[in-house]
Amino acid sequence: MPELPEVETVRRGLQPVLEGARIERVETRRPNLRYPFPDRFGERLEGRKITSLGRRAKYLIADVEDAPLLICHLGMSGSFRVETDEGSAAPSNFHHERSKSEAHDHVVFHVADPKGVSARVVFNDPRRFGFMLFAERNGTEHPMLQGLGVEPTGNTLDGELLAHLFEGKKTPLKAALLDQRLIAGLGNIYVSEALWRAGLSPTRAAGTIADNGKVAKERATLLATSVREVIADAIAAGGSSLRDYVHTDGSLGYFQHSFSVYDREGEPCAHSGCAGHIERIVQSGRSTFYCRQCQR
Repeated sequence: MPELPEVETVRRGLQPVLEGARIERVETRRPNLRYPFPDRFGERLEGRKITSLGRRAKYLIADVEDAPLLICHLGMSGSFRVETDEGSAAPSNFHHERSKSEAHDHVVFHVADPKGVSARVVFNDPRRFGFMLFAERNGTEHPMLQGLGVEPTGNTLDGELLAHLFEGKKTPLKAALLDQRLIAGLGNIYVSEALWRAGLSPTRAAGTIADNGKVAKERATLLATSVREVIADAIAAGGSSLRDYVHTDGSLGYFQHSFSVYDREGEPCAHSGCAGHIERIVQSGRSTFYCRQCQR
């Protein structure tokens, strides 16, 4: 599943195309994705301007004038591409290959910018685990967004907050970091990377970095910093690939040149002076990659 940095990269790639554009027509080529499309889906969007494109955790949120908020999720295999008269571009690259088959183009937004330049924003999703839903503007948060924890992209996530979130928890540290009720948007790849940067074992009990001791406070601070930095680095890597908005089919590995542990089982640990090797274990049915020697 695309993780927060990929979703943020998609948002930044779509932003110059969608913000300020008017939705001229919406094609839905099937009645549903993971869920059925809302009633009168296209009708409630057509003719209206997109005022902003935001993100909350792994959700894209489009603010459309005189219409409900549009919530989009990429699911396991969803991706967007932008088509113009000059060609097409996919506003993100992913570690796992994205679909190239037009048979899986399920939604097409026909838009025009303030100067009348037209584009087509196509949502492709072979496995159909993505979705598009409306959130009404009645002050009530959509169920998909309720209960989400703090975003890991700013200074709000610091050692003190992390210690507070993990206090008394016996669950493994990796599982606690993946709990969307605590920290919103973290996924398997970047949790493994952050734990490696912080030198902490994914099997360590989360509560061990939450006591009042000096060592625990140092560990909590280092982990919070590592989480923020690995997310920021991944977003920066994706963003840099978009500066020229190059034509790409999305098949290239996203940020994989910078993976230190993820998907590197058996390779030497990249920490200076460490003689260990990267291992793969399974936690809650998901692969975890770490170095047993330097992550304690």
